[in-house]
Amino acid sequence: MLIAENISYARGKKQILEKVSLQLEPGVFTAVLGPNGAGKSTLLKLVSKETGGHTGSIRLNGKSLADYTARELALVRAVLPQSVHVNFPFKAREIVQLGRLPHREALKKSIRVTEEVMDATGIRHLADRNYASLSGGEQQRVQLARVIAQLKGSSRQPRFLLLDEPTSSLDMAQQHSMLHIAREMCRQDIGVLAILHDMNLAAQYADELLFLKKGKTVAQGRTADLMQEEVLEATFAHPVQVMCHGCSNRPFVMAIPYHQSQKVFQNIIHK
Repeated sequence: MLIAENISYARGKKQILEKVSLQLEPGVFTAVLGPNGAGKSTLLKLVSKETGGHTGSIRLNGKSLADYTARELALVRAVLPQSVHVNFPFKAREIVQLGRLPHREALKKSIRVTEEVMDATGIRHLADRNYASLSGGEQQRVQLARVIAQLKGSSRQPRFLLLDEPTSSLDMAQQHSMLHIAREMCRQDIGVLAILHDMNLAAQYADELLFLKKGKTVAQGRTADLMQEEVLEATFAHPVQVMCHGCSNRPFVMAIPYHQSQKVFQNIIHK
């Protein structure tokens, strides 16, 4: 389990996060939602040990995050950042295979796992393409395969996949494919944390939600309980209507156009 308690973080005199707590469980998909500047990506960087300097505690599988070596951490958590810059002419398969480096395994096994993950994530046709020649969406899918390869068979301890805005450069079909794969990781008892901007994607795929605004927790809990108009409006300062999706029976959020609801909008932003 990954547990962050009362996390506060400041950059200079600017308070980015204030007493935010988070609990990630194996097999559970947790999405973090909030407006720009809410502290979502900062929270992910802190719980992944990419950034330090916070107050509060972060423990992974009962051990302080600060006590993990880089290799120990790589075997139990993998991080997909918003963007990854590659300055060498790697093929896509070589990028995926980089995920196996912490395992210190035989080359034959590394190649086998890489092939399996490329098949599972639907990028086999990209395997021999130069990574730099791929579109932004294709690169994102290759990077997802890399972090999945990193966690595959890596530890008997609970493992966690941390995704920072994984759907930002993807078209609609790719967005759903990406999050479907993330949900499949949950079936393998891997905990998933994803920073998302699309409320409907979060409603369709996440088990748990954390809403942040100005570095503070607005609400936290089960998706079915929190996808409510009052929670969304308090978080985003915009009127919405929440309905039931006809196919999935999950919440569906529709933002009310500003020009159609100026009075409602003014009431919300002045709360």
